[in-house]
Amino acid sequence: MFEDIASAEHYIYLEIYRIANDESGRRFRDLLTEKCQQGVEVRLLLDSWGTVLPEAFFSELIRYGGEVVYFKKIKFFIDFVTKNHRRNHRKLLVIDDRILYLGSANITAYSLKWRELMLRIDGSLAKVFVKVFNESYKIRNKYIFNRFSYKRTIHYHGFEIVQELPSIYRQMIKMRYEMLISQASREVIIETPYFLPGYRLRRYMMLAARRGVNVTVLVPLHSDVWSVDLLRGKYLGFYYHNNINIKFYTPGNLHAKAVLVDGETYAIGSANFDYRSFRYQHEIMLFGKHPSIAGQLRKHLDETMRDCIPFDYEAWKNRSILEKVLGWMLIPFRHLF
Repeated sequence: MFEDIASAEHYIYLEIYRIANDESGRRFRDLLTEKCQQGVEVRLLLDSWGTVLPEAFFSELIRYGGEVVYFKKIKFFIDFVTKNHRRNHRKLLVIDDRILYLGSANITAYSLKWRELMLRIDGSLAKVFVKVFNESYKIRNKYIFNRFSYKRTIHYHGFEIVQELPSIYRQMIKMRYEMLISQASREVIIETPYFLPGYRLRRYMMLAARRGVNVTVLVPLHSDVWSVDLLRGKYLGFYYHNNINIKFYTPGNLHAKAVLVDGETYAIGSANFDYRSFRYQHEIMLFGKHPSIAGQLRKHLDETMRDCIPFDYEAWKNRSILEKVLGWMLIPFRHLF
C-alpha cells in the first residue's frame, strides 16, 4: 500500500473502519499528507465508531487539501443502540483508476501481527470501485434506510461486487453464501474471525456435509472479542455431530474473511460470518471464479490451516459450567456481536 500510494499521480480514495494513532496509522497519514502537497487528490472516509482520533491528527493533511470525513458520527436519541450499531465496516483503497485493495485489514499496528487477507488488483476494476466509494461517501450521514433497501450486485468482467446495507429483511451477502453452499459439490472453506451463522446458514452447511461436501471452518482459537468466542462455543457440538470441521488458528488472532467453494468460486472482503455483518453493517465482498485469484486464496487458506488445531469434542464437553451458562446467556444478544 505504501509503495502504491507513493506512486499515485491523480487520486487516492480510502474507505476504512479504523485508522489508529500508532506507528502504522501515523506513517500512513504522513505519506498521504506528502501526496496532498504534490497535488494528488486524497479523500478519506472513516467510520466514526472504529476510528476515534482527535481532529488534530489529520490537521496537516487537511491543510494541504486532503478530505477527511466520518461515516455517521455517534448521535444520542431514543433508539441510540439500533441506529448507532449500523457501522461502515468496509476496507477499500483505490488509486488512479488502476490499483484496488479490499479485504480485512485496518490501518493499525496490530493488523501487521494478525492473520489478515487483502486482495490487490491492478486493472480496470479499480474504476468500478470509485463509484462504490462515492456512493458510500454520499450516504455517510444517513441513519434511516427503507427496511427492504439493498444495492444491486455489480457485475464486471466475471467479478460480482456484493454490497450489504443494514437490513434484517434482505441480507445480500448471506443470501449469496447460502446459494454457494447449497450448490457446492466437493468442498467449502470458510475463514472468519467471528463465526455466528444463523439457522439457515447452519442448515445449508449441514446439508452440504450430508451429501459428502467437505465443509471446513477456520476461526481463531481466541479472537479479540471474548463474548463471540463464548457464544460460538455453544454451537460447536452441532457442527461436530454434522461433520462440519472446525479448525482453530493458534499463533494469534485470525482476522481474515474469505470463502472458497470447490476450489474455484471465491469471496473476499470485509464481512464476518455472523449476524452483525449480515444484518447491521455496511460490508462489501468480491465474488468470482478467476483461477489466478482462487489459486492464491487456496494457498493462503492452506497456510492458515497449517497453523490450526482441530476441534476437540471431548474437551468441549468437559468445559466449565460457567462457560456453558455464559454461552446460553448471550444468545439473546447474538445479533449485536
